[in-house]
Amino acid sequence: MDLIERITIDPEICHGKPTIRGLRYPVETILELLSSGMTIEEILADYEDLEHEDIVAALHYRASHPDPPRLAA
Repeated sequence: MDLIERITIDPEICHGKPTIRGLRYPVETILELLSSGMTIEEILADYEDLEHEDIVAALHYRASHPDPPRLAA
């Protein structure tokens, strides 16, 4: 499976946010776990249905889909 194919967007799952293989794990959540200091191994231990490639796919997705610019208030 290609990395980008691991990221799914379905309006019926997590309000259309990008998720890992439709498992209701938003990419955003995985990235937050990593930014909090968790290692990939710790995430995989806590979320046994995730695979190493899922975490890599989340990082790849984020790198290729940066947040849209925000307007200043």
